[in-house]
Amino acid sequence: MDGHAFGALKERNLVTTPGINTSIFLEEAAELLNELEQALMELEGNPGDTDLVGRIFRAMHTIKGSGAMFGFDKVAEFTHEIETAFDLVRNGKVSVSKELIDITLAARDQIRLMLDENGSEQSDGDNGRREVLSSLRTLMNSVPASKGADAPPVQANSEEKRVVPELHEEESFRIRFRPPHDIFMRGIDPLSLIREVTALGTSTVVARTERIGWLDEMDPEHCHLSWDIILTTQKGINAVKDIFIFIEEDSALSIETIDPPSEEGGFRKLGEILIERGDLSNEQLQEILQSNKKIGEKLVDSGLVSGDSVASALAEQEHIRSLQEKKSAKESAATIRVASEKLDLLVNLIGELVTVQAHLSQTVSERHDPALVCIAEEVERLTAELRDNTMNIRMMPIGTTFSKFKRLVRDLSAELGKEIDLLTEGAETELDKTVIEKLGDPLVHIIRNSIDHGIERPDARTASGKNRRGCITLSAGHAGAHVVIRIADDGAGLNKKAIRAKGSERGLIASDAELSDEEIYALILQPGFSTAKTLTNISGRGVGMDVVKQAVDALRGTINIASRAGTGTVMTLTLPLTLAIIDGLLVSIAGDYFIFPLSAVEECVELTDDDRAESHGRHLVNIRGSLTPYIDLREQFGVCEERPPIQQVVVSRIERMRMGFVVDSVIGQHQTVIKSLGAIHKNIMGLSGATILGDGTVALILDLQRIIEAEEASESAMIEHRGVGMALC
Repeated sequence: MDGHAFGALKERNLVTTPGINTSIFLEEAAELLNELEQALMELEGNPGDTDLVGRIFRAMHTIKGSGAMFGFDKVAEFTHEIETAFDLVRNGKVSVSKELIDITLAARDQIRLMLDENGSEQSDGDNGRREVLSSLRTLMNSVPASKGADAPPVQANSEEKRVVPELHEEESFRIRFRPPHDIFMRGIDPLSLIREVTALGTSTVVARTERIGWLDEMDPEHCHLSWDIILTTQKGINAVKDIFIFIEEDSALSIETIDPPSEEGGFRKLGEILIERGDLSNEQLQEILQSNKKIGEKLVDSGLVSGDSVASALAEQEHIRSLQEKKSAKESAATIRVASEKLDLLVNLIGELVTVQAHLSQTVSERHDPALVCIAEEVERLTAELRDNTMNIRMMPIGTTFSKFKRLVRDLSAELGKEIDLLTEGAETELDKTVIEKLGDPLVHIIRNSIDHGIERPDARTASGKNRRGCITLSAGHAGAHVVIRIADDGAGLNKKAIRAKGSERGLIASDAELSDEEIYALILQPGFSTAKTLTNISGRGVGMDVVKQAVDALRGTINIASRAGTGTVMTLTLPLTLAIIDGLLVSIAGDYFIFPLSAVEECVELTDDDRAESHGRHLVNIRGSLTPYIDLREQFGVCEERPPIQQVVVSRIERMRMGFVVDSVIGQHQTVIKSLGAIHKNIMGLSGATILGDGTVALILDLQRIIEAEEASESAMIEHRGVGMALC
């Protein structure tokens, strides 16, 4: 094991005898195996990237050393063979090829099989390991060595070389920019240049005013300011120079790299910065240091340095100090590992605290005691901050899920004889870890369908004028309190006629029904629905998209399908950011309380007896000249009590459909801690959970999508019954 890995394990008290703390080793090994797979997938597209080769080698080296330390000798021996091959790649003696990637991925799978959930090695995979090692040795003996360490690795089985942007380590630059006097006359705004510079990274800008003279001597058409900019960026010095390329010759411009402090954790002194800038000599500094005043004041009083120069140097000092503190905090925070069970327990406790806080606020509002009101408001503020911070801790970037699908696309496309690339966007988008955990299977089914049904074979794509390589794009982004995930392919698109015919054959729709494209595409979400003519080990059984529908519904999300023949298909999943605490709208119906998810609510309007009379018995309400259908929840829930003369319509938008829900009264916004329903009540139509109000009363959380589906089913049954009755007559 290398020193870094050994030190990391030692800090966590993992340097022990085999068998102790193996759960922590297995957890870290799983992370390393995921890192290994991701690096291998990237290396296949960029075989000349030495950094990726180094990542792969270090991952295997750490697995080998940790495995030996904890008594996983078979893992260590097997990994050592693969590590040796990549040591040759790292030294330029063996080239990267598709065959090497295939074998290493198979080896990675074997290592995962060797480690079961109990931490014991599997003994029934010896044949698989022998096959991997045999293939590796054959490849090592057959592949010619590279010409040297500097020779680029050979790229196998790839028609196009992908361009990888050059990466730079984070650097800090000191930029001193004094534009020419007539810059305004040339139609150039110096502030736009400064904005471009600051957009490259973290920056501090100081305006220098020493060129500004007396008011009666100033020319208003000339620029009298100059700027000092301290910039920290990963874009490199050339990106900075490109911004000033058209004005550089006529400006006083200097771009210098700022060296980090010589001492670990130390800060640059003001005098050192001024000397480095050329504003002060070392002799002048030593002379000034003899007096008792602060160095900045002494320099300005003596006339050796202007006030602007001191202010600029102080800004640079603070910029570097701030970056060091953030880096130090980030490094220390990166070493913290918390079990997910502890986070779940913390969220549950926060939920209980939110409920108690609501009870406190309600009790205080009834007492009319100003002192208690102040205390309750402070508790409410602290509870809100604690809740938000706790929920942020549970947030994870969705890229951890996206990265797993590169291997799926690679293996499945090769099995089907197709050439497909997977592109990901918005991998940094964060959402609750519980949502991420339940999102994996639905995305797998969608991507498998895109590969099998959507993307054509290379010869068919070429014949239709497309690139022979298909593309699946997986993207994510925030939209209010939701995350929107899109899975798009550039394949043949969905066959509307075939879907409609299959739906009619199965009795899902009438043969002469008028359906929109969206309604036709939604048929593929029905259980057992498939248009495949042949049965394969990938598809044809009608199982897959209905699983996606069930999983997304369980997450209180929605699915939208759009497709265009010959162009491709886009599936959009809209999911809530979290499943633990949501903002809700509290309403009442006949003395009982219900919660609407606030993210789905658009507005609330009154509904009177006159409004009902104008609609002639139809469930429609006129809102600013537009008719909006509504569902009367009293009728839906079988409430027989007399309704109040004035009710409220909660207008919501569900899956692009605007629908109203009639309630007795709207109470207001409510922080809703979601509680699951018991076994007896969990299958009740139209309810997705419950919450506890401040006074201990239970409020039920409405499942608006299910209520709409139940209403549609009821209307369809009524229409069918009427049709049978008319036929009998």
